[in-house]
Amino acid sequence: MKKLLTLTMIVALFFVAACGSNNNGGSTGGNTQTNTPETTNTANNSNNSSNNAADEAIEELVPEEGATLLIWESKEERPFVEAIAKEFTEKYGVEIKFEEVGAGDQVNKLMTDGPAGLGADVVLFPHDNLGKAVTAGLVLPNDFYEEETKTANSEIAVNAVTYDGVLYGYPRSVETYALFYNKDIITEVPKTFDEVVEFASTYNDVANNKFAIMWEVGNFYFNYPFVSTGGYVYGNNGQDKDDIGLNTPGAVEGLAYYGSLKEKLLPMNSGDISYDIKKGFFTSGTLAMDINGPWTIGDYRNEGINFGVAKLPDINGQPASSFSGIKAWYVNYFTKYPIAARLFAHFASTKEAQLKNFEITGALPANIEAANDPSVISDEIVKGFLDQFEQSTPMPAIPEMGNVWDPIASAFSEVWNNGADAKTALDNAVQQIKDANNGAQ
Repeated sequence: MKKLLTLTMIVALFFVAACGSNNNGGSTGGNTQTNTPETTNTANNSNNSSNNAADEAIEELVPEEGATLLIWESKEERPFVEAIAKEFTEKYGVEIKFEEVGAGDQVNKLMTDGPAGLGADVVLFPHDNLGKAVTAGLVLPNDFYEEETKTANSEIAVNAVTYDGVLYGYPRSVETYALFYNKDIITEVPKTFDEVVEFASTYNDVANNKFAIMWEVGNFYFNYPFVSTGGYVYGNNGQDKDDIGLNTPGAVEGLAYYGSLKEKLLPMNSGDISYDIKKGFFTSGTLAMDINGPWTIGDYRNEGINFGVAKLPDINGQPASSFSGIKAWYVNYFTKYPIAARLFAHFASTKEAQLKNFEITGALPANIEAANDPSVISDEIVKGFLDQFEQSTPMPAIPEMGNVWDPIASAFSEVWNNGADAKTALDNAVQQIKDANNGAQ
């Protein structure tokens, strides 16, 4: 298949050269074609008999002359990207530039910046945004490295970055969030949120920034556990947009319990609790517990904090299910350098790259061999995340997931900040989601 693909690309390249074609030609909406012949270059192919598909793939692709790449990355994960980009530049001579954009914001930003030629060449976002990106024609398929990607990474990760039967992503990490706790403060990890409340009654000292626990209470990504105990986002494993489970009796009960925690745990508005605020309190030793993701491990280790990671405390007598997801690289459909961009997305998602990411940021590898590396499986911090991952819920990847975030965040905000009725807030949110799903203006 590799030989056939290479021959096809060579023939196509001669055709493109003869016609004076542009790399970015073609339709820009709902793009699902691979565009491999038009966007992939080949080097000397005298060693086509190689049995090592990975080495052969790297040898066959060479970046466009004068190529430079812009990468979008979040603040907390940028150290890894800078490190891997340095290696990439040394190997291929391609200059890498960065712009800080949160993973959850990249698809929306790409929708305007991509067609305008201002978007990053390689983007990174969680798998739940893939449907929206594909239907808008924003990303190119992972075609040239498809077989290698499927073989190297976990089936769950591969399926998550595949949409409508086409592989688009280059998996980088699997993730969920869990409970960080300061071992110098917490001698016995709370098993339930009621136990957290009990601990807070003797520990909290707002005037001195002493808090039992914090999480981003205004972010539904971290609030999902409160509706997971009897609720869900979309039915049929996240595929049925017409089955919304965010206002079931169990979800209402969970949101009401969430609202009761403001006075007992965090007497401040949701907008005042950010990643940086929590990080500052935890590293200064005044925050006992922090609900956060593996991207935080590197920061806390660098600060010398004696911490552990455990499953989230139960809520209303039930296990608290966290959202889980797959972060992957994607190549911008509108990039001027699709070959260099493919190369970087692949280079930054190999076993070696994922182990480096784990070393620098603590990101859990999607690569099968990396996930089973002794440096990973022997880490007690990783075990805490893996325990939580076992009771996690993958975020729905259908485009309609994009209609969930704002209405449900508003519902949580109303309950937390204004003491609104949980059922009323969730009923309103679900109606807004239904209207958006059905195209209502």
